[in-house]
Amino acid sequence: MLKSYIAQNESRMLDELFSLIRIPSISAQPEHHDDMLACAQRWKQLLLQAGADEAHVMPSAGNPIVYAEKVVGPKAKTVLVYAHYDVMPVEPLELWQSQPFEPEVRDGRIYARGADDDKGQAFIQVKAFEYLTRHNLLTHNVKFIFEGEEEIGSPSLEGFCREHKELLKADVILVSDTSMLGADLPSLTTGLRGLAYWEIEVTGPNRDLHSGHFGGAVDNPINALCRLIAGVVDADGRITIPGFYDDVEEVPQAEREMIARIPFDETRYKQAIGVNELFGEKGYSTLERNSCRPSFDVCGIWGGYTGEGSKTVLPSKAYAKVSCRLVPHQDHEKISRLFIDYIQRMAPDTIQVKVTPMHGGQGYVCPISLPAYQAAEKGFEKAFGKKPLAVRRGGSIPIISTFEEVLGLKTVLMGFGLEADAIHSPNENFSLDIFRKGIEAVVEFHLNYSKG
Repeated sequence: MLKSYIAQNESRMLDELFSLIRIPSISAQPEHHDDMLACAQRWKQLLLQAGADEAHVMPSAGNPIVYAEKVVGPKAKTVLVYAHYDVMPVEPLELWQSQPFEPEVRDGRIYARGADDDKGQAFIQVKAFEYLTRHNLLTHNVKFIFEGEEEIGSPSLEGFCREHKELLKADVILVSDTSMLGADLPSLTTGLRGLAYWEIEVTGPNRDLHSGHFGGAVDNPINALCRLIAGVVDADGRITIPGFYDDVEEVPQAEREMIARIPFDETRYKQAIGVNELFGEKGYSTLERNSCRPSFDVCGIWGGYTGEGSKTVLPSKAYAKVSCRLVPHQDHEKISRLFIDYIQRMAPDTIQVKVTPMHGGQGYVCPISLPAYQAAEKGFEKAFGKKPLAVRRGGSIPIISTFEEVLGLKTVLMGFGLEADAIHSPNENFSLDIFRKGIEAVVEFHLNYSKG
């Protein structure tokens, strides 16, 4: 019955999804301010059409937030569905094979910015909700909160949640904004890494100097900066900041064994990214290193002369943007302080160093014993024909830990993306087959959650 409903209504569903995608809701670019409101208003219309009792576009400190609800009873359990309607910028435009905001279906995939992240995945949630309401199958309350600032770090959402805690009361949060291991390898994300991010400014002489006159006598800020950041990670891939690992929980052996069962071809992995060898913390596998162990990376570094030709200059300043991916129990504010103290302590007297925290967020773990997790597991098994693997992911969604802190709720990360979907990149896309199966999986989640 569900499959036939999806097939009979797919054309309409895609038209509705495409109406969202055509709105260039790029939160990072101020010129799209009006598009943010237009996208929020369109979501309000679609949520009402799907069966919500009420839907509102509500103000926040930044872009508006869409709230909707369907109440079946005051004593019934409540699922709060979170998603975001903002998207990443589309540049470089010349690498797109079709217009990023004019969706196109090719070879069974939707190509457009937001096709996956997160308009396509959010649409799965809303169409599953539509099916349940139209067939009177919903036995618990459902609330929706869609924000327009996820791609810029959700700066306004925490304040909104604190202000509207009563409105957002629920039993669990459901999110479709993550990915699976593969189209034939369904998985549920059980953990996310946290994040700490800084900008480092190193100052040497009071002006750029002639490297012939001063080279060898004055410490070059770029050289000094390189020495500083190179010392953050040792030869064994361990971060050298004192106290950094104090709160790092060792991965339980049972979970390491589960990670080891994930199909992973290291040779293909290296070939896909064009490297000869991998590097990481000694004593851990690649899949452990990029999911449940912390890491440090230089995200950008600049200074001096970078134009065409040569200029023999000893620069006055050098800069770097650096980040740490953190694991659950590592507090990003504590790590930020430790990093700043470490850099300032290690900096030689030949330079001055300023470290500015940029943003951060906590890690998150979802217990697999959670009834809502088990309902999601059954949903995947029904739609994809096999039990999903429980995996931790190396990325960060800081708002998930904020939900736990502010609303006191656990989140189930029921994502349907694939690596091939090229989110944040040119030619972002989303599989129609996954779209259909996703609706089935979410419907099954709700049916099973009601029984729990």
